[in-house]
Amino acid sequence: MTPRRRAGDSGSSRPLYMISVAAELAGMHPQTLRVYERRELLSPQRSSGNTRLYSDIDIERLRFIQHLTQEEGINLSGVVRIIELEDERAHMLAEMDTLRGMVEDIRRRMDREIEAAHASYRREIVLVPRGGIQRRISRDE
Repeated sequence: MTPRRRAGDSGSSRPLYMISVAAELAGMHPQTLRVYERRELLSPQRSSGNTRLYSDIDIERLRFIQHLTQEEGINLSGVVRIIELEDERAHMLAEMDTLRGMVEDIRRRMDREIEAAHASYRREIVLVPRGGIQRRISRDE
């Protein structure tokens, strides 16, 4: 069970829920959400009135944290490290996708250049009469 963090995922990053609703959806006390925010496990957006607003992605992350702490027995310091590693992993996967795209672009460009080079070869048939090619003897021989 991992939190979804990328824009292409089904979770929405649009802030929808105030802290009481988010806490209820995640199955925890609102004070716990404040603790998690202080520990920088998540950072909800703020309204113009400075009210915390949580998105579906935030709710997923809260459930993930709850899974790690309650079912896996991991303390908050461990959860912080796991989330850092998950975020780093997501970043590296995105970077790998970008690099794969660049490699494919380079490969296509190289293929086009190779085809152009092959097309420029002269492919004339030259008839050489039998015995028409003679080896030159150097003066040293």
